[in-house]
Amino acid sequence: MMASAGPSRLPIPASTHQGSFMASCYMNETLPKTMEMDPLRFDEKVVLVTGAGNGLGRAYALDFAERGAKVVVNDLGGSFKGVGSGSKAADKVVEEIRVKGGIAVANYDSVELGDKVVQSALDNFGRIDVVVNNAGILRDKSFARISDEDWDIIQRVHLKGSFLICRAAWPHMKKQGYGRIIMVTSSSGIFGNFGQANYSAAKLGAVGLANTLALEGIKYNIHCNAVAPLAGSRMTATIMDKETLERLKPEYVTPLVVYLSHDTCKETGGLFQVGAGYFGKLRWQRSEGVVLREKNKMLKAETVRDNWHRITDFSKFTYPSAKDPSSFTKDIDASDEMLQENINQNDPVAVSKAYRAAPMEFSYTEKDAILYALGVGVSTSQPDYLKFLFEMSEDFSVIPTFAVIPAFAMVFQNILKVPGFKIDPSKMLHGEQYLELYKPLPRSCKLISTFKVADVLDKGSGLVKVYNVETFDENGQKVAFNQHVDFMVGAGHFGGKKTSDTIVPVVNPPNRNPDTFMEEKTMKDQAALYRLSGDPNPLHIDPSFAARGGWKAPILHGLCTFGHAVRHVMAKFANNDMSLFKAVKVRFVKPVLPGQTLRTEMWRDHNRIFFKTKIVETDEIVISGAYIDLHNTIQTKVVLEPTSGLKSTAIFKQMATQRKSMHTFSKTDTGIFQWNITQEGATAASWTVDLNANEIYEGSPNTQKADCTLTLPDETFVDLVCGKLDLKKAMLNGSLKISGNIPLAQKLSNIFPASKI
Repeated sequence: MMASAGPSRLPIPASTHQGSFMASCYMNETLPKTMEMDPLRFDEKVVLVTGAGNGLGRAYALDFAERGAKVVVNDLGGSFKGVGSGSKAADKVVEEIRVKGGIAVANYDSVELGDKVVQSALDNFGRIDVVVNNAGILRDKSFARISDEDWDIIQRVHLKGSFLICRAAWPHMKKQGYGRIIMVTSSSGIFGNFGQANYSAAKLGAVGLANTLALEGIKYNIHCNAVAPLAGSRMTATIMDKETLERLKPEYVTPLVVYLSHDTCKETGGLFQVGAGYFGKLRWQRSEGVVLREKNKMLKAETVRDNWHRITDFSKFTYPSAKDPSSFTKDIDASDEMLQENINQNDPVAVSKAYRAAPMEFSYTEKDAILYALGVGVSTSQPDYLKFLFEMSEDFSVIPTFAVIPAFAMVFQNILKVPGFKIDPSKMLHGEQYLELYKPLPRSCKLISTFKVADVLDKGSGLVKVYNVETFDENGQKVAFNQHVDFMVGAGHFGGKKTSDTIVPVVNPPNRNPDTFMEEKTMKDQAALYRLSGDPNPLHIDPSFAARGGWKAPILHGLCTFGHAVRHVMAKFANNDMSLFKAVKVRFVKPVLPGQTLRTEMWRDHNRIFFKTKIVETDEIVISGAYIDLHNTIQTKVVLEPTSGLKSTAIFKQMATQRKSMHTFSKTDTGIFQWNITQEGATAASWTVDLNANEIYEGSPNTQKADCTLTLPDETFVDLVCGKLDLKKAMLNGSLKISGNIPLAQKLSNIFPASKI
């Protein structure tokens, strides 16, 4: 393919890449309708278009001129093979521009005289703002028939000519702090094309030149992009039918070149394919690859042969870039670390621990942080919801446990790749989690995480793997450390050690009643919502998949329960000031079903808050050995809410035990009551009296919202039950507050006959 004012021809689709591009170009017969927007103007800008006497170059020059640019129309005036010269082609385009009221001058020099071409712009207009390196010729022959002259002239015009033009314009663009360069390349250069070895080599060289100019030009506001156009030309007019030429009009390419040249376009270092109204961007892909070097061993071709499937496997890939901090050099650095160890290839633990993964990039915005907050139970019914759910809140905060999301992604990507042991995903359980933050999470950020197998343990009934993930921000500062401990059922008895100093230990709470607690009912859709933050395991949403794992229904993510529990602690002991969070450690004991109620019981010991979480409906512990460390800057007053010493607790428990034998409820009694028992002004316990189901139990209602809610101090409740105080007096003196269906409260006299309720 030819991308110049000279002749261009349609490339033979030697690869599926070119074929798919051409198919895209021919897919739609009409251009999509777009909204009228502010026009892109080039007033007072000076644009140099090389090879502008015909085809694409002419189309570029005309469009720039119509938009107010002062245009230098460069064209040598020779044949498409680079033979001869003349002024007619350039003059004709200049005349077209002037007739339409535009400003243009002609230049007839070869691009091999780059200084003279650029000087023409300076002499006529005093500056140069945009360069479109479009000039080119063809000397197409099969590789064996290419002469030295055929090779050299193509390189001189396409590659060296672009270099010389850019070199001449560069100092002027630097001085004025502005410049836009378009390098016209070709799909022949990107993918190759039969009979164009000389042309494709020069055109791919132009891409390399564009990449470097983009990097060196950033600090001077000089942008450079490469464009591979597909359009009709002088040569293709003799071999294409009229309908095909109509589809490949140069005017279908010009809009991309014009936009990339405008001062509002921030794109630089890009590579684009365009033609017939199709516009697309290309980028390199690199397979994940594999490090094959071993310490004190020669690397042989046979090793490459035996690992060829891993080397060429694109099921996992990256997009390498000179601007990518996790590019190829970091992969090499990681492999060098591995080679510092003496690895016994027959030791599966050593092989596992020697595994190194390429760093992983993870970017998030306020929207992702809000979605996570919803996933771990933040609701608009809570007093502090704006700081977690509204990006315009002055104190918008990212919940600290969001830092497990990039770490989980890193573990999930590598967990089945770690060599040494064969892992059955269906028998893998998340056992423990440790998270430490080194600074509060920003509201949006690009993070880079590294992965390491810290240890492998033999627990007999299973195998334990310990994964360490360190996460850094764009400036290389450490943001978080996660330790992910997994248990592989049935993979033990391999003769390994049973304990490890690398695991951050769990710690049991003090041997006393908890200082406070918090209860929260999860939603039926909690797992469906949380999985959108990065754990798409079907176990958490698909009943049939859950059944194959032995579960009656999809279960809640352990890290979702983890997020709920941490929120409870931060609400009680940090007044939801997430900057006070330092670290958390938990052990997962049992799963939770969406819709169940979580109760987190807490004990304070200076800046360490011990906690455990249980399911209210079953009284089963789901998180144990857990604690949160807070920073030493706690400024809020923590109100402890003891569950011990409540006289109401004993009364409710006795009623719950005797409810059936005493026939406390009549068949005509209906309604669900929630009793909130307070102490020192804060809720210390909640109990439900369900007349519909003849049940009394601790916690909020299991099935539906309470019909009537009564909030009162512990001592007031006892006085009501004992008949020392009636309902009316309790309400008048403010010790009892009733909400919901207040008349329904009269039915409570059947339960508490000694009172005057």
